Amino acid sequence: MSVSQPVPSRQTGNAALSAELSELLSVVEPSSVVNVMLQRGFVHEATDIHMDPTPAGVRVRFRVDGAMQDIFPIPAEKAHHIISRIKVLGGMDITGKRLPQDGTIAADQIPGMPRDVRVGSSLTVYGERIVLRLLPDSTEFVTPESLGLLDSQLAAVEQLTAAPYGLLLVVGPVGSGKTTTVYSLLSQLNQPDKSVVTIEDPVERRVTGANQIQIDPKSGLLFANALRGVLRQDPDVIAIGEIRDAETAQIACRAATTGVLVLSTLHANNTGSAIDVLRHFGVSSMAISDCLRGVIAQRLVRRVDTRSIEEYEASSNERRMLGVRGDETLTLARGKRTEENFHTGFHGRTAVFETMPVSPAIRAAISDGAAAFSIRNRAVAEGMVQLEDSARQLVLDKKTTTGELTRVMHDVRMYEGFGEEGTTA
Repeated sequence: MSVSQPVPSRQTGNAALSAELSELLSVVEPSSVVNVMLQRGFVHEATDIHMDPTPAGVRVRFRVDGAMQDIFPIPAEKAHHIISRIKVLGGMDITGKRLPQDGTIAADQIPGMPRDVRVGSSLTVYGERIVLRLLPDSTEFVTPESLGLLDSQLAAVEQLTAAPYGLLLVVGPVGSGKTTTVYSLLSQLNQPDKSVVTIEDPVERRVTGANQIQIDPKSGLLFANALRGVLRQDPDVIAIGEIRDAETAQIACRAATTGVLVLSTLHANNTGSAIDVLRHFGVSSMAISDCLRGVIAQRLVRRVDTRSIEEYEASSNERRMLGVRGDETLTLARGKRTEENFHTGFHGRTAVFETMPVSPAIRAAISDGAAAFSIRNRAVAEGMVQLEDSARQLVLDKKTTTGELTRVMHDVRMYEGFGEEGTTA
């Protein structure tokens, strides 16, 4: 068996993969085990590989479709050699363990590995922990039409990106697909007659024709001062990887009112709460109402595995959850739990959205200092489809399950607060 070539496709689950890697541990050197582990990570479409220390060694898990999957254990006597090999490949100090380190394994360092891998290390009570981030295909862009937006949402997004200037935010928690959405919108905006600049940490995808800047905290290049410099260089479109602090938020808002279309991500629960985050960063309600053009909030849900799909009649609880009344039979879909899909019934993910263009009424509410829940309720009254309703539609379209819908509803409502005015129905 060759250990330098990946398997041709995602045909095996964690049991077969565990057996393969465990067997390799007993017959080959650490470098070959690392090579195969990374190759298999890409083949199985993992986004991350976690190597967590335990008293018995290291527990290796892949994050597939957003969920952690146990792959195989590395005995303590071999774990040190495997971790040292990864740190060498990543250009990290193998003698330094107390402080966190970052590194990168280039694709050309390992035969059969399609893309770069980012490496992060930190010290735990049981030893050194390694997390490997398998970078996405830098040449692969998802068009706005294929993001998963409903027709009305797509029309709203197209209207927002057609604006000559203003601030457009994509919000959600970590791992909700915000960056993919921004790149999608950016690829549409990246036309020969426009000057497009991105400021990122790090640059994950190359955008042909755009000027991409990677911030470097060690040298003092941060989002705020990079943004100041770019504004002196006649840009039409600026994409900021993330608004993380008050200074960046305020500069971005000023830029958005001076003839530049600014795209950025923000950690906020939903469209309305993005307003509160900007206020928390010290941007006045008047300034927000002047600069903000729209907010896109999103979550990722797992897709039913179409290779093992089965249909069934919805229960009374599921009908209630989906808002379906009457006696008509409702058929839903789920995936059979197989070795191929890691016994989850899912394969791949898609996004659910809510899109909030800033209408005159919403602009007035922001300017008047209205609370986040009030702004969001106003948007709903104007026809905004909420995250939960987008997920409901995916269930009815047999693309995801009521379990995923429940998770989205819990995630959204958990952070909305449970005051009398803020509680959602």
